Amino acid sequence: MKIRFNLERQVRGTALVLLAVFGLFSCSKKEEKDAKYYQNIKVEGQKEAELTAPPLVPKPVGDRAAMKLVVNMEIKEEEGEMVDGVKYTYWTFGGSVPGSFIRTRVGDEIEFHLKNHPDNKMPHNIDLHAVTGPGGGATSSLVAPGHEKVFNFKTLNPGLYVYHCATAPVGMHIANGMYGLILVEPEGGLPKVDKEYYVMQGDFYTKGAYGEQGSQPFDMNKAVKESPDYVVFNGKVGAIAGDNAITAKVGETVRIFMGNGGPNLVSSFHVIGEIFDKVYIEGGEMINTNVQTTLIPAGGSAIVEFKVDVPGTFILVDHSIFRAFNKGALGMLKVEGDETKKIYSGTIQEGIYLPEGGTIQSMPKTNGVVKSTAAKSVTEQVNAGKELYGRTCFACHQANGEGIPNAFPPLVKSDYLNADPDRAINAVLRGLSGEIVVNGKKFNNVMTSQNLTDEEVADVLTYVYNSWGNNKTVISPEKVKSVREKPAGKTTAAH
Repeated sequence: MKIRFNLERQVRGTALVLLAVFGLFSCSKKEEKDAKYYQNIKVEGQKEAELTAPPLVPKPVGDRAAMKLVVNMEIKEEEGEMVDGVKYTYWTFGGSVPGSFIRTRVGDEIEFHLKNHPDNKMPHNIDLHAVTGPGGGATSSLVAPGHEKVFNFKTLNPGLYVYHCATAPVGMHIANGMYGLILVEPEGGLPKVDKEYYVMQGDFYTKGAYGEQGSQPFDMNKAVKESPDYVVFNGKVGAIAGDNAITAKVGETVRIFMGNGGPNLVSSFHVIGEIFDKVYIEGGEMINTNVQTTLIPAGGSAIVEFKVDVPGTFILVDHSIFRAFNKGALGMLKVEGDETKKIYSGTIQEGIYLPEGGTIQSMPKTNGVVKSTAAKSVTEQVNAGKELYGRTCFACHQANGEGIPNAFPPLVKSDYLNADPDRAINAVLRGLSGEIVVNGKKFNNVMTSQNLTDEEVADVLTYVYNSWGNNKTVISPEKVKSVREKPAGKTTAAH
């Protein structure tokens, strides 16, 4: 029995070894077959590739056969606006930051024409992470101003890939905006969605601090120390915010091709108020589901998809959150459509917290609006408003009311506030987005609606109006109530 047992164990062991070897061999053969298949797949026809500037993307590949695509891309060095009043000389692929979006399918043959505009000052090249070959094409594409280089490659691996300039000093070329995305779709194409957008994060380094006016040159010392003044989506502050926001309708599925040009920072990409139904991890074929925030390395990418179920403005951020609210890494997705109260109710109760009761206690209401229990003097309103300001407003507008340059407007001697108290009340009650002008300077950001009672709104605005050189307007709870009862939109901000 012992001999028989040992024999059976040896036979089983040998079989397992053979199966393992056979499995590895089969896997290896499959991989070889796939690589050979894509390498030798025959192309059918030729056309010029459609290229788009962000946030747009070319039409989906669908189930077309592999073909020869001719890519014509021109490098341009040109001045643009980083944020209002701040000029920066970008180095671009195709005249935009990020560069033109390239859309292909696996097995395509790409004939790449790289032109360097004659007015440019620097030589450049291109390294496409989708290329199998030396330098990703960089060794074949170094091109001087006024010249053109042509090289060919075949797309062997599906995925979403970064491309960038790789001319020395490489970091400087990337930091000036020389990056973009090339999508290699699988056979049969990606699943159909309703909306597709192209977004790419980048960190920028300027001689002046954030918001310092005028033409700002690149600062190599800050770049080496990895201390950016700006972290932005699509090349500038507000590129996809306010009137430039991307859009969708309730019930639609949105796909974002999200890249990170770097050159230094890793992105923690998040959409406030949404959950990614699918994430193609690092732009590859592996899919994760129900993801709140996804990491995108410098020189990497991700494809995120989500269905929008309720209307509203959804904020895109790098969740390294000071980058969003203080350096520019903030965008907007505006969704239109009918509300679904079962998914999101909005505010259903207002109240104050009484520690001795241990619960949220409802305040007396009249027609659904909180009613003040006793009239306050102006001094009492100012004191109460100051305490409330320190809890709700100071982070954006700062303790001294000076705001954050080019991000959040000042409250000091604010012509915007002083001109229209109703507009100020409406902004606190319902929020504010889009471009406004305060004291002669443009701002384009998001102020969320504040869940405050009529009395609290009256107190905090009375404090602001009676501070920092403003016109000493006194706001009553009754005034707030009258604005609250007006239909939304009747007191919208004048831009």
